[in-house]
Amino acid sequence: MQGRWRISALIPALVGMCLGTALFAQQLPVPIEGAAQGSPSQLRSPVLTIDADRIFEDTLFGKRIVEDLNVVGERLTAQNRRIEAELTSEENALTVQRATMEPEAFREAADAFDMRVQDIRREQDAKERAFQQALTQGRDAFYSAATQVMGQLMVDAGAVVILDRRAVFLSVGLVDITDEAIAAIDRQLADGREVLPELALPDILSENSLPLGADQPTDAAPGAE
Repeated sequence: MQGRWRISALIPALVGMCLGTALFAQQLPVPIEGAAQGSPSQLRSPVLTIDADRIFEDTLFGKRIVEDLNVVGERLTAQNRRIEAELTSEENALTVQRATMEPEAFREAADAFDMRVQDIRREQDAKERAFQQALTQGRDAFYSAATQVMGQLMVDAGAVVILDRRAVFLSVGLVDITDEAIAAIDRQLADGREVLPELALPDILSENSLPLGADQPTDAAPGAE
């Protein structure tokens, strides 16, 4: 029988994008009416900086994406742990029964167990891929919309580029517009539902389709006929 198989719990990490590259690569967006209304800064500079992580984490839109994904991520982690415990229990029970089983019967039972483990692995891997795709979808939608808002701030400041603060060796603090950008993004996009109504999360965690069905006792091991 193969060694104990475990499913790694999925604990996704949201990674901020560097907007400097995005703004270099894109044409200047069409000004958004009202994007800079009430801006506390009248800064004029050819170069501006932002904290890209804060732009995502502190805006209403970014927070909504993180919260939605955290809920699903926690459920997926809990499901993986439950599956691991059930498979471990079943494997241990089968190991105990080995002493009373014919070698051929044990091999058949062990092979059946291993095949089911592989099926579960594929199913959970598909869920992880769906989760990662939803993360990418949400992050891309956020930065696509946020870049347009920050482009207007760049125009208002007479700037030609916005750099991620982490990529700048030395700068004057006044050129950092992170707070202004967060405020502008919140005014224009709110929680982002007009841009992205829902994340594309399929029903990957339905309690009606868990790998170990209710009709199969989890504390019983396969045995010989």
